[in-house]
Amino acid sequence: MTRYQILAVLVMALFTYLPRFLPLTFFRKKITSKFINSAFYYLPYAVLGALTFPGVFNSTPHLVESCAGILVAVFFSYKGKGLVFVAVAAILASYIVQFVI
Repeated sequence: MTRYQILAVLVMALFTYLPRFLPLTFFRKKITSKFINSAFYYLPYAVLGALTFPGVFNSTPHLVESCAGILVAVFFSYKGKGLVFVAVAAILASYIVQFVI
C-alpha cells in the first residue's frame, strides 16, 4: 500500500471512531433534559426518512407513478396498517399507475 492509501484508511478510521467515542467521554451522566431525549428518540426516524424519501422519486421512470405510491403509503400508514401491507399497497399502486399512463 502507498502512503496515500494508509493515510486515507487512518483518516477514515478516525472519523468513524470519533462520533462513537466523543459521546462516551462527555456524557457520563444520564441525560435528564426532555428536549434532548426527545431529539434522540426521533433522530433515527428522521435519518431514515432523509435517506429513503429521495430514493422513492427515482424508483420509477415517471414521477406520477412514484407520487401515487407515496400517497397510498402515507394513507395506509396514517390508517395504522402494518409495514408489509403499506409497502405492498404502495408498490401495487405504482404498478397500476404505470399501466394507466
